[in-house]
Amino acid sequence: MAVLQFVLREIVIFLLLAVLVVVPFRLFVAQPFIVQGASMEPTYQDGDYLIIDQLTYRFSNPKRGDVITFRYPNDPSTFYIKRIVGLPGETVVIDGTQVQVTTPGVGTVELVEPYANNDGVLFGRQTLTLDEDEYFVLGDNRPRSSDSRIWGALPEENILGRAYVRLLPLTNIDFVAQ
Repeated sequence: MAVLQFVLREIVIFLLLAVLVVVPFRLFVAQPFIVQGASMEPTYQDGDYLIIDQLTYRFSNPKRGDVITFRYPNDPSTFYIKRIVGLPGETVVIDGTQVQVTTPGVGTVELVEPYANNDGVLFGRQTLTLDEDEYFVLGDNRPRSSDSRIWGALPEENILGRAYVRLLPLTNIDFVAQ
């Protein structure tokens, strides 16, 4: 009987410690994310299993080129993954397949996006100036992505974190270059 009580007590202590470590880690440091759909191809495929870094943006701002997960502005219960193209206060101009970003006091740059897949689809001309708490995000697979071209700027408060590591499929395990 004493052995059984000892074992049960040890199991309860282990479970409590696990909860005390895992729950805060998952809430504040990192969390899993499964890519759904083709909007980030060729960078990420449908079904890729990622770990999202939620800690970095507590100490620094998101940067252009970061791949982030966020709550979709039109339905916060839905999660998206996209690449940051425009930063707060900037003006983003899309002309066909070209993306230009104007930073006040700095100038205009045309983005070089070797990861982007446009499949020769032209998107017309579109201009959006971001507020101080907004980002412009695009999927890497532009013809198959619902992004800032369609639903507008992403509020900073919707950002959850940045893609940090791909764990699955096993043949494509890698850390995200940031």
